[in-house]
Amino acid sequence: MKILFDTNIILDLLLNRKPFVELSTEVIGSVETGRIEGYLCATTITTLDYLLSKALNRKRARIEIKNLLSLFHIAEVNSSVVERALNSQFNDFEDAIQYYSATNCNVDGLVTRNNKDYKQTLLPIYTPSELRSLIALQNNPT
Repeated sequence: MKILFDTNIILDLLLNRKPFVELSTEVIGSVETGRIEGYLCATTITTLDYLLSKALNRKRARIEIKNLLSLFHIAEVNSSVVERALNSQFNDFEDAIQYYSATNCNVDGLVTRNNKDYKQTLLPIYTPSELRSLIALQNNPT
């Protein structure tokens, strides 16, 4: 299963944001163990660099990004993604970019805590809890 991770899920882990860090750690752990294939939108990398540099420091931000690049595939942002995002009904442009980047690389879903921002989408949108349950079902079919 291929899943694109919303920027906030990654930030929950890297900035130890309570109460979200535990679930985020668990679903990201599924990428580390190979149970799912993880994707990040290309814009997530620049956002992470900016926010982690401010919250931690530039050197630590770069280390964390290099670690993420060893785990995750990068979903590209090209002119088609940007145009579809601009012409979409999304209220949040960043969410639109992530969504169309995800559809462009044919993932099976997107995980976010802000699933209300992804109304009327064709791609399945999961909360971390829903993704955890789906992964558990996939690994222990009954």
